[in-house]
Amino acid sequence: MINFIRLVRPKNLFLIIITMYGFGWFLEDFSICLSCGIKSLDFNLIVFSTILIAAAGNIINDYFDVKADRINKPERLIIDKYIKRRVAIFTHWILNLIAFIIAIYLSWHLNTFFYLFIHLLSINCIWYYSVYLKRRVLIGNIVFALLTALVPLLVGFYFYTEETNHTIYNYESIQPFELNTKINFILFISLILSLFAFTLNLGYEISKDIHDISVYKKLKYNTLAIYLGYKKTRLILMAILSITIVFSLVLFFFTIKNINIITLLPIIISGFFVLISLYKILMSKYKSDFKKISLYIELAIISGLINPTYWKLLLIYG
Repeated sequence: MINFIRLVRPKNLFLIIITMYGFGWFLEDFSICLSCGIKSLDFNLIVFSTILIAAAGNIINDYFDVKADRINKPERLIIDKYIKRRVAIFTHWILNLIAFIIAIYLSWHLNTFFYLFIHLLSINCIWYYSVYLKRRVLIGNIVFALLTALVPLLVGFYFYTEETNHTIYNYESIQPFELNTKINFILFISLILSLFAFTLNLGYEISKDIHDISVYKKLKYNTLAIYLGYKKTRLILMAILSITIVFSLVLFFFTIKNINIITLLPIIISGFFVLISLYKILMSKYKSDFKKISLYIELAIISGLINPTYWKLLLIYG
């Protein structure tokens, strides 16, 4: 059981849970749909099915990475060592099947094919990523980053569709945000978090590729770091992280009313970790330095994704 828990990577699953429930908790204040919210069956099923697909994705990723893990992380090898390959692949399909059944129910009950489409797309993209795309130049990194960006988008879409289905547009002023309607705000903040998750996760994946470049060369992968080389890939990584900072600052400074340090604290912390990452990349001399750089980027992702929970606490206690 312990080895199976390790296989599905509980840290990643826990981050998804915190992100979805924290964001949902925040958006409840901007919805007048009484049946919507994090306590509703539909919302909990969305979170549960997302967790199932992510867990299945972690299994299938390790399933096709056994050869790489024997070279790169032999101490973390689970499939073949503790869990048989047929057990792993069977568990993968069972988890995806349950998630697919939930998607059918959600699409029927909420009168939208969005969840069925997204679940099917995610399942197939994760499979194709594990089998083929992660070995290709940049496309695998982009696909993985897009899949992570779907996490906040799923929450936002749920509240957006439920709000539009249950009420006429509400033109009440939003505090502390200056947007025309509550519905527009729900859509806006969801897209912002998704774009934030996409850019930083893209940077995180590229950073890992640089760190593991020697292993991927032995396995004959064609990652960005192998295709362009260490120096050019490092510049691309710096550009992506820089864009994230500029993008976040411009958007939040133009949309948040009465801006102050307390409101922006998680964003400042996230930006701080990104700046550390940029400095470390600039000063890096060895590919092994990117293990620590990946950690800083991961901390920036976590700091950014807890923003909605932090804002909710400000609304309650501020």
